[in-house]
Amino acid sequence: MDRIIIDELELWLRVGVPDAERAEPQRLLVTVEMTRDLGRAAESDDLSATIDYHAVTVRLKQFGAGKEWKLIERLASDVARLVLDEFGAEAVSVEVRKFILPDTRYVAVKIQRRKGE
Repeated sequence: MDRIIIDELELWLRVGVPDAERAEPQRLLVTVEMTRDLGRAAESDDLSATIDYHAVTVRLKQFGAGKEWKLIERLASDVARLVLDEFGAEAVSVEVRKFILPDTRYVAVKIQRRKGE
């Protein structure tokens, strides 16, 4: 199956278990891999036959307004559901990177979901 990848989209969201950690948005990098047959788009050169990655990016940047999450696991799951429900992907992989622990480059969660699951 074909894939469209948005690699390390910078989002500023409120996420963390302690209330103090969620008090201010923090920098996250989100990678989204969307699976779909892109054969028709390749043949027709028609945007409507594919997943509009610009629209996905714009939607993800708006997605977190007024929301907060305790766990990046939940955030990743919510992003996956949005992509499956709104953009016609057959499957999606979402990785959320968080820069919270000293002595590490980042911590991350990566999930995969399929349409209908």
